[in-house]
Amino acid sequence: MVSLIIGHKGSGKTKHLIELVNSAVESSDGNVVCVEKEPKLTYDVNYRVRLIDTIFYGIQGYDAFYGFLCGVCAGDHDITDIFIDTTLKISGEDYEQLADFLADIDKTCKAFNKKITLTISADKDDLPKRIFDFCTVI
Repeated sequence: MVSLIIGHKGSGKTKHLIELVNSAVESSDGNVVCVEKEPKLTYDVNYRVRLIDTIFYGIQGYDAFYGFLCGVCAGDHDITDIFIDTTLKISGEDYEQLADFLADIDKTCKAFNKKITLTISADKDDLPKRIFDFCTVI
């Protein structure tokens, strides 16, 4: 299942994501991962959450990011939830590529029983409508 937290900068997306991360770590039977562009959430999320800084791994673009996420899942079959902050800063602001990326993630989530939640800094009306065929807005 793919969930999106959509809003403009300063609308509280990251704060909401932090609440979801901390809630997931308490209820998960497996491992919880939080992916961010820079190490900013270290003191905000539970110590049991695996924080990953994409700058350290040189992730740029949707293809690289998708491959990276697949590698994370392949490396730990016990992951139940993945949270991604600042998605557009990590991958780019091409909304059509974002839609393709989210479609690929949705297939992966269904195949391996993962939940992925992403923050998107954009206006919901600017995003391609097909995104909402397989993504839930929270």
